[in-house]
Amino acid sequence: MVRSLSYAAYRALSRRHAPATFQEPPARPETELIWLHATSAARMSALNDLARRLKMMRPGIAVLLTHAPDARAEGAPLPGGANWVMLLDSDHPASARQFAAHWHPDFCLWAGGVLMPNVIAAANEIGVPLCIADLGSAELQSSRHKWLPDLTRSCLDRFSWILTTNQTTARTLRRMGIAPAKVTVAPRLRGSALAPPCNDDDLEAVVQDLAGRPVWLAAHARPTEFAAILSAHRAALRLSHRLLLVITLTDPASTDTLKSALTLARLRFADWDSGDQIEDGVQVAISTDPADLGLWYRVAPLTFLASSLAEGARGVNPMEAAALGSALLYGPNVPDHADAYARLAAAGAASTVANGDSLGSAVVQLVAPDHAATMALAGWEIATEGADLIDMLIDRIQDALDRKRVSDEVS
Repeated sequence: MVRSLSYAAYRALSRRHAPATFQEPPARPETELIWLHATSAARMSALNDLARRLKMMRPGIAVLLTHAPDARAEGAPLPGGANWVMLLDSDHPASARQFAAHWHPDFCLWAGGVLMPNVIAAANEIGVPLCIADLGSAELQSSRHKWLPDLTRSCLDRFSWILTTNQTTARTLRRMGIAPAKVTVAPRLRGSALAPPCNDDDLEAVVQDLAGRPVWLAAHARPTEFAAILSAHRAALRLSHRLLLVITLTDPASTDTLKSALTLARLRFADWDSGDQIEDGVQVAISTDPADLGLWYRVAPLTFLASSLAEGARGVNPMEAAALGSALLYGPNVPDHADAYARLAAAGAASTVANGDSLGSAVVQLVAPDHAATMALAGWEIATEGADLIDMLIDRIQDALDRKRVSDEVS
């Protein structure tokens, strides 16, 4: 068995066994273009958050987000931070050259150690600055890299900046012959949520209207979840008579359905969007404007993240709520954000519920601010743990773009 394979040999093998599948892509814009590549679902979510923040800080920039086959589940919604989201699954030399020549990005950030040598080489050959982040020991010790040590070293050496997740990986790279100046030990690449904004006047008015009432929020609710949410609220009201439930909906068209369910459940409600006041007798407030989510996350010490109970549900990103200090409950169906929920649950910041009965029990236990405070603090720490690395990466990207802009002006 061959234990060492050069890049030239790999290129010859990939040319023989991997037919080109490059298809005509969208036109490349004339603006600055950043290329982000994700090798896992968690990294894809983190890069999408990075793209959102970068576009806020550098208006006009375009972002191409590519991903490995396993990084995006079939049927999952497209991330909203990038201009284009594409599967990148062919490392055939011809496809790699076509990809690099067409997009000709101004910077590439590769997340994870699942490498595509021809694609990386093609970008390097046309002068694209390359950075790899979230490189850990497990991927470097995979069977692929063990059998292709020369190829792995030559491929990684094309990156001008390598961020490893621990000192062990950094030492491995130095032993492979990678220049120490290229290697930096940094935290894992994690999504860093941008806390949704809030109108200060609305917040002050709501806090005054509530007058210290306990509040819980059911966010992103779907009609299939109305019965469980209202059942939970009725159960919680038996022990906390002044408890207020705020429900935000995924689809404003389901408002009438919710109002009918509330009437049948004999729950008094206010329509926030129509200007109803949250008076002391109101038991449920309805909100359909996504722009108000930041307000409700700040008001409620406990949030049930819906779109997660019914079979076939996919969940919503929990990090916005966690970043604003809300303890979290969620249903069992959250495949689009499984890693984020797992991290929050492991830290004690979130708990899963199976139905209306378990949701009601959890609300009764956690709705008091002092009970939810420990969970909320843990959630805030998880939601913000990736912020420093995201800031570091954005600074590096902007610095590279600024240098290129000056060089282009001089030439």
